[in-house]
Order: sequence, then structure tokens, then C-alpha cells
Amino acid sequence: MAKVITIINQKGGVGKTTTAQAIGVWIQVKKNKKVLFLDLDQQGNLTYALEAGNSDYNTLEVLETGKIRADKAQLTTSGFSVIPSTPSLANVDAVLTQTGKEYRLKEALAGLTDYDFVVMDTPPSLNIITINALTASDYAVIPAQADIFSLQGITQLGQTIETVKRYTNKDLKVLGIVLTKHNTRSILSRDLQKVITDTAMHLHTNVYTQYIREAVAIREAQAMKKDIFSYNSKSNATQDYDALMKQIWKDINQ
Repeated sequence: MAKVITIINQKGGVGKTTTAQAIGVWIQVKKNKKVLFLDLDQQGNLTYALEAGNSDYNTLEVLETGKIRADKAQLTTSGFSVIPSTPSLANVDAVLTQTGKEYRLKEALAGLTDYDFVVMDTPPSLNIITINALTASDYAVIPAQADIFSLQGITQLGQTIETVKRYTNKDLKVLGIVLTKHNTRSILSRDLQKVITDTAMHLHTNVYTQYIREAVAIREAQAMKKDIFSYNSKSNATQDYDALMKQIWKDINQ
């Protein structure tokens, strides 16, 4: 059965999609595991980054039916499998109204044997999609920036995670918080990093020692529709994500 990793933060612009793509690519390329990407964000940034086109089969259908058709996943030119997003995900709260709606994604992924890992990108909000994602997941990773808004977002997300663990997924493990676009020379960033570390303790998790530095290569890779590893193997961000993934992989396999 596939292990499921959700990349989550209801605050936008924290590198969620880049982190989701980096995690999935690293696992498939470096560890030779078969990865399925699920884009649950109606903005479709991961769908765009992986060059997945429009499809009749998308993540909204997965949520609606509670069933996943692995054979319908798009295989990109880079060799990655993805079930793409659709703008209609914006209306998911009106679509999912039945009892047990929190479990649709968990039901869909149960018994998935075509893949070793499922990596999910989530919307910048706390709605029924994020509840479904957390309920279906073995692990969660929280990208964040060392700023006051990220700190506020982590606190709110922590409340949601605790509710999910209490009612729908007691086995959910928050692997850690990843500081992105990080500038260690900023006094404010250093001060807030300490506060975020204290906040992480309340979530029974930690802040990864490996942060992701601000790098123009990330924006260039996005524009070129490439993952950071294949775009520039020597950039600061590439080295940071590689080191981060070694830590995450160790945590997953403990």
C-alpha cells in the first residue's frame, strides 16, 4: 500500500508546490520508488509544473467518487505520474455534502498498489480538501517562512491537525516544518525561527535543521516547467532540497 505525504500550509506563497514537487521527484529518482502526484489545489500550480494537460479525470472526480483510477493518471514527458487539478475544485464544498465526506480521499487511496508513494499538494486554505488530505495521509510536511504571518498560519494549522488526529486520522505524523526562502542574515528571521521552533513543539514535531535558501533558480525552474534537481543541480536550493530529503527519508523509514 502506498505511503501518502501531504504538503500543507493554508498560507500561500511559502513554496508548497516547489516542495511537493521536490519531495516526489527525489523519492522517484534518488530512491527508485514509483510516485503518484495528486494536485488538490484549484490553482493547479503542481499540474502546471509537471506539464500535465487538461484531463477529464482529475482530483475532483477522485473526491466526488471516493475512487481512484490509477490507470487514468497522466504520465508526463519527464516520467512522472500525476492526477491533475481542475478549477472546479473551488466548488468542492458544495459538491461534498454527504456524511463521511472527510474520508473520500482516504477511501480512494486505500489499497493503491500501483505506486510506492503518493505526494499531494494542497490549497492555501483550511477546507474539506485539506481535511481529506490530512485524513488520508501517513505524513505531513509544513513549508513555512520565518515571518509573522507564517507563524499565525502554523498555529491555525496546528489546531486543524490536532482535530484530524482526534477524529479522523490518529496515526497522522507531522514530519516537520521546513523553512523556505530563508535568510539567516535577517535578525527578524532568526528571531522568528526560534518562535516557530517553540510552536512546532506544541504540534509534537520539529523544525528541520535544513532550510531552503532563497534562490532565483527556483523561479527559473518554475518558468521552464522543470523540477529544481533537473534544472540546476548545483544551485543553493537544489543542494538544500537534497539535504532536506535525506532528513525526511530517514524520518519516513524510522
